[in-house]
Amino acid sequence: MARDKDRHTWREGYTTGSCAAGAAKAACLLLKGDSIAERVEIPLPNSARLTIPIHGAETNHPMARAIILKDGGDDADITHGLEIHAIARLLSPQGEVHIRGGQGVGTVTKKGLALSVGESAINPVPRRMIREAVREVFPEEELEIIIEVPKGEATALRTLNPRLGVIGGISILGTSGIVRPMSEEAFKTSILPELDQAVAYGHKTIVLTPGHYGYRVATERFKVPTEAIIQMSNFVGYMLEEAAYRGIEKVILLGHVGKLIKVSGGIFHTHNRVADARMEVLLAHAALAGLNLETLKHLSEFPTTEGATTELLHLGEQKLLHHLAHLASERAQAFTFGRLSVGTIMTLLNGQPVGWDQGAFKMVEEQGWAWSIEP
Repeated sequence: MARDKDRHTWREGYTTGSCAAGAAKAACLLLKGDSIAERVEIPLPNSARLTIPIHGAETNHPMARAIILKDGGDDADITHGLEIHAIARLLSPQGEVHIRGGQGVGTVTKKGLALSVGESAINPVPRRMIREAVREVFPEEELEIIIEVPKGEATALRTLNPRLGVIGGISILGTSGIVRPMSEEAFKTSILPELDQAVAYGHKTIVLTPGHYGYRVATERFKVPTEAIIQMSNFVGYMLEEAAYRGIEKVILLGHVGKLIKVSGGIFHTHNRVADARMEVLLAHAALAGLNLETLKHLSEFPTTEGATTELLHLGEQKLLHHLAHLASERAQAFTFGRLSVGTIMTLLNGQPVGWDQGAFKMVEEQGWAWSIEP
């Protein structure tokens, strides 16, 4: 993969979720009697549309199978090149769309994920994408859609899935449907113009967020202007330094607790293969806050920070989450030697803020943005 070519020519890819939705729609088109096309068009979560090449298909009424190759563009990940299959079965003239995973798609075995124990590891946004795509072909019919990834089980061994309790295959992921180049070199070159744009708009206070989830929370829940939000991926320290260099005065770190809790521990490159001490940071400060050993052991059994954080809320320990947000802000300010004022808002995957500090509250209030912390 060439990394020295002009950033404007970097090619975007599409997520496993988009592949599954495209394959499902293509299989439904075959069931309806259409001839196999070279490409299929699907709706994306942001109301745009994406056209994806079809790799193969076959019909055996009342079933049809379509295959799409995962393409990560110029930021190919471990799933790049995998075959994503969808098998569509027409069940009755009217009813629901039933979606499940088959060969090579993992099964959730531990709580704390976005899916319940026992469910196929097809995340909520891809499920919605699949449903919307097939409804463009069969608006009312009852359908069964099975997603398969023939090499998924072997591939999953090189992901976080085994540790998260997702066994038997990969997860079908994606929140936007599109893969943007997010390697370190590509990201650093491609994202700085967004920071420059924020400066050009006159923003002295900006929001740095790890990715799509945080961006959505910032715009929808806090009503932050889009040009004041920069997706920093895993490069927290780099983006803090670049913001300070450009004369930004105040930064709100807004994102999932699983990412930002690393900053609470002084970690400024948050990729899990660089540093992954999420539970260690949480448990250390839970212990310092006086939680008993039995509770600490219980928290340590959750496979994700999401699950442990939700349990802390059930235990009435939100004060600890506010403290962790305050720590993240302190560490971030120290990282830039005080050149920035930093506030932090930590959320769950559904966008609900669960931990924040007074710095973030004051910044949101000063800017006239909406302070929305309701579930």
